[in-house]
Amino acid sequence: MKFLQNVLDEKKIPKDLLLLLVISGLYFLGVALSNTFVNVFLWKHTKSFIDIGLYNLMIVIFQPLTFLVSGRLAKKIDRVIVLRFGISFLALFFISVLFLGNLARDFLLLFGILLGIGYGFFWCAFNILTFEITEPDTRDFFNGFEGILSSVGGMIGPAFAGWLISELPNDLGYKWIFALSLALFALAIFISFFINSRLAEGRFYLRRILMEKKNNRNWDDILDAHFVQGIREGTFFFIIGIWVFLTTKSEWALGKFTLIESAIMFLSYYAVSKWVKTDMRKKAILIGGLLLYGSVFLITFKLNYPLLLIYAVVTSIAYPLLTVPFTSLTFDTIGKGWKAKEMRIEYIVVRELYYNLGRIVSILLFLAVVMLFKNDETGIRYLMLVIGAGHLAIYFCLSGLPLKREKRSMKNDARHPLRDGESGSPV
Repeated sequence: MKFLQNVLDEKKIPKDLLLLLVISGLYFLGVALSNTFVNVFLWKHTKSFIDIGLYNLMIVIFQPLTFLVSGRLAKKIDRVIVLRFGISFLALFFISVLFLGNLARDFLLLFGILLGIGYGFFWCAFNILTFEITEPDTRDFFNGFEGILSSVGGMIGPAFAGWLISELPNDLGYKWIFALSLALFALAIFISFFINSRLAEGRFYLRRILMEKKNNRNWDDILDAHFVQGIREGTFFFIIGIWVFLTTKSEWALGKFTLIESAIMFLSYYAVSKWVKTDMRKKAILIGGLLLYGSVFLITFKLNYPLLLIYAVVTSIAYPLLTVPFTSLTFDTIGKGWKAKEMRIEYIVVRELYYNLGRIVSILLFLAVVMLFKNDETGIRYLMLVIGAGHLAIYFCLSGLPLKREKRSMKNDARHPLRDGESGSPV
């Protein structure tokens, strides 16, 4: 820990905070290495959009269900144990893919279930631990450094993985990448044993926070906004990577695509965080939503690698413009909500339920279109024009939200974003 403190030039940073940063860095790198290519790996073994849709449907069904379970557990047992559950299931996913990858079609649903459970446990516990471990004077440092780790992982991981997969014959590159991710998650589990125990307390009042929609118009608007966000991201999350691969027939091209996207998005996040002020939030969300919806038309009627790269540039600029102020509004609303401090776990879980409900609707629509058009891409492109409006719809959901900050019952927690942590392009 002294080594990390010297590197970061922060002598007063608590040990648990540094350990949580190390775990998040291992997670981001492990997911970035593999997750961009899992859908491509499964596509190569199934050649079916329906199978890919079913795999992703299992993820978005079991992630919120696990959030419910982990949220309840987090009020009964040590939150660090819940975090280990998540990392263990993610490791189990990669073990399954390593040994059963050649039988992908037969175990497709199992893969999706394991990944969804892993995401649910990990991100529920991680969000809670971040609330509890960070303080107002360390939260900016934590969020900033975590953002750097995420961005660096997003740039290095897919590029390296794409190069390695292209260089090695058959599926050998995939196996090496999945094995590396497994090793990183195993290391994260080991490091988690050095975090101090976090005693559980209180009851789990999920229904009360669900019913808060009726009492709090702002909370109702926020949940609606997360639902429409999920409608776009549910399908866009996996289809863009597959389209890049189908267009180029090269994992290395997909790695370079992701590298460009992550690098520009890193700069965009920095710019938005620096220059978009409180009174500019809704305007930024509107501009970001318009750019994101407009980018869909770049790849709807004609699909080639240069157009996909232009799409990546536009969306990488626009996505932070939308999500940074959207996240701030979400936390401001939660912070002013009923018993926000005591019910922070419930608020996180309910937000996750609405976001994933939107993703479920999105993938169900995707599956219906694929079946109707008999696995042809034409129907998918028309669907993208419809669900692609999800980010723009966020602005209209939030149009009635006040911009002026009021005194919050959950001091400074609006600085930390609610995360679900999947790697891959959501745009």
